[in-house]
Amino acid sequence: MGAPNETLVTEFILIGLSKHPRAQAVFFCFFLMAYLVSLLGNGLIVILIVADPRLHTPMYFFLCVLSLIDLFITNNTIPEVLANCFLYMPTISFYRCLVQIYVGIILFSTETILLAIMAYDRYAAICQPLHYMQIMSWTFCINLVAATVALSSLITFVTVLLQPTDFCGHYVINHFACEIQSFLQLTCSDRHISVVFVNVSSLFLLVPPFGFIVVTYGRIGWAVLRIRSAQSRKKAFSTCSSHLTVVSIFYGALLIMYVKPKQSSLSEEEKIISVMYGALTPMLNPLIYSLRNRDVKAAFWKVIGGEMSK
Repeated sequence: MGAPNETLVTEFILIGLSKHPRAQAVFFCFFLMAYLVSLLGNGLIVILIVADPRLHTPMYFFLCVLSLIDLFITNNTIPEVLANCFLYMPTISFYRCLVQIYVGIILFSTETILLAIMAYDRYAAICQPLHYMQIMSWTFCINLVAATVALSSLITFVTVLLQPTDFCGHYVINHFACEIQSFLQLTCSDRHISVVFVNVSSLFLLVPPFGFIVVTYGRIGWAVLRIRSAQSRKKAFSTCSSHLTVVSIFYGALLIMYVKPKQSSLSEEEKIISVMYGALTPMLNPLIYSLRNRDVKAAFWKVIGGEMSK
């Protein structure tokens, strides 16, 4: 009976907030706004950084990569969430669910490490300004991003290898979209190794990068306080505060979801928290970390001026 059970589940039902129809309307509006802002904002950031030679620096290179990741994160789940929002029993195919899970793991794993790399970039720029370009050479920056993607892909590949195959007819996912914890809760085969690996890899991807960011910004803060020029201090704090805001929201939500003790099923509050890193952070990145930037705004008006003069 074991083998047939493996083929029983061909699609999953996504509960979302189906028990709260009024809340569904609110969340549809939020998801739609988040999707449009993320799509337009991050897309604009990528175009401006690629098009303007003045933005061809390590800081904006990492920012461009971050915006690309956020674009992929947004398009991995939100369009399907929007399409399913008012359906009574929204479904997702088994293989589409797997793609959504593993693409999400690669993207979120890459972003957790990338945010730490961006903190180191700010440390080099503020604490070692005379040697900044030697430290953050293009070869070093590209290798950092390549190593980050390779590590994230390796973690995802191991997760795929450890994926349980027997669901015993369980097909209801208590979430807006497919997510690894909710997925593993449906299996009736031995999932102990899979759960342990997910927990260990989550700790590895969250705690060390977050700790590195905290220590790095502690050293940056100490260096900024020693700057005599008030204008230079203000500029340094402005750059760092935007990054810290994004880091706080992103890591805060992920730490709550993946480091705290696990329950048998996700609560409504946990599903809402997952929205913070799945939809809110990609929406906020271009607003509080990019479009406030003076160089990015100058590049934007340069493009607008060039288009209007044609």
